[in-house]
Amino acid sequence: MKRKLIAAIGIAGMMVSIAACGDSDNKSGGSDKGADAKELTVWLTVDAQNNWPELVKAADAAVKAKHPGIKINHEYYGWPDKNTKLDAVLATDKAPDVVEMGNTEMLGYMVKGAFAPLDASKFENSDAWLDGLKASVTYEGKTYGVPYYAGGRVGNWRKDLAASVGVKTAPKTYKDLTSALDKIQKKEGNKFNAWYQPTRDWYAAMSFVYDAGGSIAKEEGGQWKANLSSPESIKGLTEFKNVVDKYMHGDKTKDESDRYIVYGQGKSGMIFGAAWEGATSEDPKNDKTGKLKGNLENFVMPGPSGKNLPVFLGGSDLAVPVKSDAQAVAGEWINAFTGAKGQKGLMDKGNLPNNKTDLATLKSDPKTEVPATAAESNWFVPMAPGWGQVEKAQVLQTMLQSIGTGKKSVEAAAKDADAAIDKVINTK
Repeated sequence: MKRKLIAAIGIAGMMVSIAACGDSDNKSGGSDKGADAKELTVWLTVDAQNNWPELVKAADAAVKAKHPGIKINHEYYGWPDKNTKLDAVLATDKAPDVVEMGNTEMLGYMVKGAFAPLDASKFENSDAWLDGLKASVTYEGKTYGVPYYAGGRVGNWRKDLAASVGVKTAPKTYKDLTSALDKIQKKEGNKFNAWYQPTRDWYAAMSFVYDAGGSIAKEEGGQWKANLSSPESIKGLTEFKNVVDKYMHGDKTKDESDRYIVYGQGKSGMIFGAAWEGATSEDPKNDKTGKLKGNLENFVMPGPSGKNLPVFLGGSDLAVPVKSDAQAVAGEWINAFTGAKGQKGLMDKGNLPNNKTDLATLKSDPKTEVPATAAESNWFVPMAPGWGQVEKAQVLQTMLQSIGTGKKSVEAAAKDADAAIDKVINTK
């Protein structure tokens, strides 16, 4: 699911002090505050309500067994309106005790001091949290959330088109991939997208940047600096431009929001996107060809470096607002929900787990091998104090559109993006 990125937090004048992380042996993962709480309020998105309510009930039961008589309240929100309501309530004394956050949403709240610090060692499998998810809950060396579940990106192509040019198996190397795409492009003609790759898709473009050893920004001496103009980043951006130039013959100003719909129209041979997109494209509601069902194949995306292409790791985290009066019990609920039993339940529902140990078990199942393997190599946005204030989608999309349409050279567009990022990346 695509989540909106937060540019700023509307908590006007909010002044909070972060509760110190205690050294006690409690299982909450945070302070002892509210260890005897009689009531707990948990905010989750409708994903949990609609898709795994039994996991919520199991976590409730575990907490109630330890705290007889406790009342647990649940509120469910859609992604578009959750943060507006959260911002409003955080300015009062009626904050929820547990709140679900998209992992790209965590940083701004951590910088503002909205969440209480947690002791990561108190949570199951925390020593094996996926790198991208661990980064999303970590700020200035402290942990302010617990990864909930993950979602990755994979390649997906039409087996019939590959077979029509003599290719019978999914590509294992980047050379395999581009060789097959060259043949498909030649066979289908220049109005066909051998690889439908929206130019403004910064998640895909940054995968090429990280594969080449570059990054959006890097930290040096406690300060962050934009890094898109580095030789490594330029190399990755140049290869992304090559892909768009050679295989993408559609609108060069598009983003990825309707990619699964375009793919279903049958004028594209491949996409690189969220693991669910291929299946959604072949749904009869979206398949305008009538022949995509069973004909689409996910594969681990190979990178130009010779390794698997690093993918952006999306997902959800759970945090405890610093104003919660039940922080200790909130930590217990999170541990029950995200622990071993919870992760198994989430995996059974088709999600990727929050940790490498469970992820490894999915690699042995043909149904989950591809997304699990792809998620092993991942990247995440810079955890710089001012990153939440960067109009990141606009800055990166503008850069990519300029590159893809030929309006600017790779070097010039990257330099402009770096300048925009550097203006605020260190601002708290």
